[in-house]
Amino acid sequence: MKIGIVCYPSIGGSGIVATQLGKSLLARGHEIHFFSYDIPQRLSGERDGFQFHHVDVPLYPVFRFPPYTLALATSIAEVAERDELDVVHVHYAIPHSTSALLAKLMTCHYTSRNLKIVTTLHGTDIDLVGWEPSYRRIVEYSINSSDAVTAVSHWLKEATLEKFHVERDIEVIYNPIDTELFSPDPVRDQTNGEEMKTILHISNFRPVKRVEDAVKILDLVRNSHPARLVFLGDGPDRQLAEKTAHQLGVADRVSFAGQTENVEEWLRNGDLLLSTSETESFGMSIAEAMSTGLPVVAYNVGGIPEVMEDGAHGTLVDLGDICSAAKAVGHILSDEGVRNAYGIAARQSIRNKFEAEKIASDYERLYETVLEGSTAEDQKSRLPAAVWNCD
Repeated sequence: MKIGIVCYPSIGGSGIVATQLGKSLLARGHEIHFFSYDIPQRLSGERDGFQFHHVDVPLYPVFRFPPYTLALATSIAEVAERDELDVVHVHYAIPHSTSALLAKLMTCHYTSRNLKIVTTLHGTDIDLVGWEPSYRRIVEYSINSSDAVTAVSHWLKEATLEKFHVERDIEVIYNPIDTELFSPDPVRDQTNGEEMKTILHISNFRPVKRVEDAVKILDLVRNSHPARLVFLGDGPDRQLAEKTAHQLGVADRVSFAGQTENVEEWLRNGDLLLSTSETESFGMSIAEAMSTGLPVVAYNVGGIPEVMEDGAHGTLVDLGDICSAAKAVGHILSDEGVRNAYGIAARQSIRNKFEAEKIASDYERLYETVLEGSTAEDQKSRLPAAVWNCD
């Protein structure tokens, strides 16, 4: 198949998922085309096999905001017509799904081909951005007009059905994890007898990540266990985390590594992942940490319980319960047997449920189903009259 994949280039979850899926599909013999305004972070340095289409957004004074949606739609349509794409798989509803729908209309108009659109919902495109009054209607329309829609967790599927009037099925397909890249260090002593333990927090430092909670948890832990907290990533609330660390007198135990391309190396050398998000549709950093053999302490929110099991791969606590979180962190860091048992079980669970090859196979099946075509009535009910005859 000839597959187009649209994503944001940032290190956020949707971009990671899209690039990992594309690489897995490429290995399975498919022709892959990536679309974005910059090379996705996890494709950096890789040029073999896939085609990357840079979306050039003209900056004219008449436009107060660059018209990325239209530029992306044009790029998709041009490539779809020239290279005869079979499917365009868009990650993140805003504005990618809408752009793909416009490309579908243009492709039909100029070639009479029915370009198939698969939309994957990732989380904030639904429960935050997509819920904005300015976007809600177009997001809903784009979802209903897609040939297939997936969500990265059952929690996200239910949240979508609750917030939007969806007239079609949403299939849950979990995020793919590269278990070869995210694997334990074979030469590292798994008991890690070093006195100072390393707690990792991976974040884009948005308010929803509650980074100050992580610092407060370290403050409680350090009273009885020698530990340090390392933040990976960057964003608007980094200053808040720094301020909280100074206020609590733990600035010497908190460090900020910033944006890093070698997350897997940090995970291999860490002792525990701490997640303090108030909502997660899946929890990509949690799954990658588990794949690397790290136990996790997290808030029991969103789709996280679908990724990790409380008491088997770490500990889940109630949202905002920093005392229980600190107690769980201390227990895991102080007992090497528990820590290693959690890590081994966590990696096995990721390999069983989220292996990249398995997820690629699931999407391959979905593409094939979409290409077989829907009934005429289904097509007519979802799409404008202009594309009723594009089969």
